[in-house]
Amino acid sequence: MRDLLFLCHRLPYPPNKGEKIRAYHALQYLRQHFRVHVGTFIDHDDDAAYARKVAAGCASSCFVRMPPHWARLSGLSALLRDEALSLPYFRHAALQRWVGKTLEEHHISACLAYSGPMAQYLPAATSHGKLWRVLDLVDVDSEKWHGYADNKPWPVSALYRREGRLLLEFERKSAAEFDQVLLVSQAEADLFRRRAPESSHKVNHYSNGVDSDYFAPSATHSSPFGAAPAIVFTGAMDYQPNIDAVSWFAERVMPQLRSQHAELEFHIVGSRPTAQVRELQRLPGVQVSGTVPDVRPYLQHAALVVAPLRLARGLQNKVLEAMAMRKTVVATPQALEGISAIHGAEVLRANGGADFISIICQQLHAPDDAIGDAARRRILSDYRWSDNLQRLGHALGMQAMQPDQVAEMERAP
Repeated sequence: MRDLLFLCHRLPYPPNKGEKIRAYHALQYLRQHFRVHVGTFIDHDDDAAYARKVAAGCASSCFVRMPPHWARLSGLSALLRDEALSLPYFRHAALQRWVGKTLEEHHISACLAYSGPMAQYLPAATSHGKLWRVLDLVDVDSEKWHGYADNKPWPVSALYRREGRLLLEFERKSAAEFDQVLLVSQAEADLFRRRAPESSHKVNHYSNGVDSDYFAPSATHSSPFGAAPAIVFTGAMDYQPNIDAVSWFAERVMPQLRSQHAELEFHIVGSRPTAQVRELQRLPGVQVSGTVPDVRPYLQHAALVVAPLRLARGLQNKVLEAMAMRKTVVATPQALEGISAIHGAEVLRANGGADFISIICQQLHAPDDAIGDAARRRILSDYRWSDNLQRLGHALGMQAMQPDQVAEMERAP
């Protein structure tokens, strides 16, 4: 096996949120084909217990503790320079030393940087020769900051626009220097080609997948709800796009829904709910669960699953998991971007509050189980990790893809 260096901005375990799910499955795949040297950050005390599990399957590892408050203070140093805040946030001397030492001690010829800021650690070459460098941006992070800016007052909006501008400069510079750039969907790859046209020839994507055996309807899942019909949202509840989504839905949509369905409940299911999210429980019918041991019972026994994201980027695992559970998902266009589902047949798209109210009321009155059945079939067809990760392998120099898959990738613009 060849040696490979894998740098990830957060510990790729447990796979309980979008960025960690993709990183976890990428690492599992890479371990099958390379001797993997992994370097990453631990930014929550809860995750420290999993470092040994991640290290056990790797040739070597480096885990750097990064308390979020210290990282934020480090990030502020960028204000004194013409630099994106995200870069010093994820810059650490101990990790840089380990990267340099690992590249020299092992004959590493290929590297994967997972998320934009990790690109700053990788040189173009070592004493052993040129490095083949692949950058998995996941999504166009700079675009997210512009979206944040549009929803914040000045001066925060100005700070966010600065971050979006400077981060795009870094993303473009890294893309120009690296050998391959990957994103999470065709739509996100197309967006980055427009933002970085000089690197369009080396930009591709590999989609996320779903463990369809794990996320499958089962009679063993007992209901966590009472007798009232439940609408469910799942996701990490310390993530700003999720906070914005549930706040908007709870405050703007639920009152109208409850005027027609008085017993209806909205369950917000996800880890680390912020004070703003917990405060939503003051509203009639809104429940905040916090961390749960298993999200599947909440999905299986939901009347509907909603994804009212307005600041979404990339591909939403929460939508894929609900579809795999054979649920009817009602979501904004932003939450469905990059997902190859047929609107109206496999998912239901809502453009604003009035659409959510109309569609949800219709489904509560006359549920259409055919939508959930079709959603499950779509997952089985297009979202298997074993299939989709072959694109990552191809970018790293593996030839495991079938000829028709290689041809499809090479036809990409």
